[in-house]
Amino acid sequence: MSFQWLTNYLPRGIYARAALIMVLPVVFVQAVVSFVFVKEHYEDVTRQMTITASREVRLVLSVFANADEATDIATEAAPIIGPLAMSLRRAEVGAAEETDQKYWYDFTGITITEWLHIQVPEVTAVDLSNDRVVRLILDTEAGWIELLFDRRRVSASAPHQLLVNMVFFGVLITIVAFIYMRNQLRPIKRLANAAEAFGRGNVIPYTPSGATEVRAAGTAFVDMRTRIERQIETRTLMLSGVSHDLRTPLTRMRLALSMLDDEDRIPLERDVDDMQGMIDAFLSFAKGESEAEPEDTDPIALAAGLVANAQRGGQPVTMGEIEGTGTVTLRVAAMKRALDNLIANAVRYGQRAEVSVRLSETSLRFRVEDEGQGIPEDMRADAQRPFVRLDQSRNQDRGSGVGLGLAIATDIARAHGGVLRLGRSETLGGLRADIVIAR
Repeated sequence: MSFQWLTNYLPRGIYARAALIMVLPVVFVQAVVSFVFVKEHYEDVTRQMTITASREVRLVLSVFANADEATDIATEAAPIIGPLAMSLRRAEVGAAEETDQKYWYDFTGITITEWLHIQVPEVTAVDLSNDRVVRLILDTEAGWIELLFDRRRVSASAPHQLLVNMVFFGVLITIVAFIYMRNQLRPIKRLANAAEAFGRGNVIPYTPSGATEVRAAGTAFVDMRTRIERQIETRTLMLSGVSHDLRTPLTRMRLALSMLDDEDRIPLERDVDDMQGMIDAFLSFAKGESEAEPEDTDPIALAAGLVANAQRGGQPVTMGEIEGTGTVTLRVAAMKRALDNLIANAVRYGQRAEVSVRLSETSLRFRVEDEGQGIPEDMRADAQRPFVRLDQSRNQDRGSGVGLGLAIATDIARAHGGVLRLGRSETLGGLRADIVIAR
């Protein structure tokens, strides 16, 4: 039998789930013990005590076997009610209409009332509204009689003490367990925070601690983070070094080309410019996540500034729908580079671009759309890989490129803990590129 549906009603956090696992058994055990104790102990003890008290009541009633309403009941019963510590008097008018009374929480009162009626048929009403006294209304040969005796003769004096102690110590143990559990879960939360921060491109101090298993997981994370940082550093140094070394021969080529005639020089300079653009793309890709520290930024102002810069450069870029207000923590230079690449691709392959921003309580979305041919769904994942050029879907004659524009945008989105999603634009018909970042 599958209990998958139960997960919809369980807490999401490990702390809440651990608390639930710990509290539920305590509550269940206390409920079972309380029920068994009340049912098997208090009920049996109360029944035995009530039967004994009923015999004493019948002894008192035996005095009035041959009495009538004119009998002095106090005098007749005095030799018996004195030793039994009971009090007796004639009932007031309306006693025949009285009914059983008790408090709703008086669980022993049910047994007392039931057995008094069984053992003493003359009892017409049992009044337990006074916690210390049992008041009986009896229909006898001598008329309606009111009989009172101590409540402790039919039930324990403090039947709630055990339950109070159980609840008190149960709560105390639960609090102690919560404190201990919180100390045990703190290293897991520190590990989760360090992993989440590293996924967003931040490196925060972290030292493995806690139980052996948590320490092992923390140590594995630190080793993994170190290897990834080393790989990123190696990639950055390699691409930066190659790109830097290529600048020198390009500079010499520019100087040599300046001595040629225009007819020969212009095509060659165009090739040199293309090579320079490739080198700049390599450097941008090499920078990757090594940008400035994140800062609070207005994403709408950031996108509007990029659109304004593109329009000043003569590019057909417009601002689309804007939704929401507020600030988000971003690496401004990196995010500008990602959006610039998306806008440049949209203009190159789709004639014009439209930029929109949506900011909600849970996420930030930058959207860039164009009028081009778009990218087939089965090729969108490849389009985000470095150095991949989709000749069949994008018109490569409209500009040069090395296949790093979407890869750089993807890296920057991941560095912010987000994702780059490609799709079909519903408004312009071309490619739709969304950078979605959780807040």
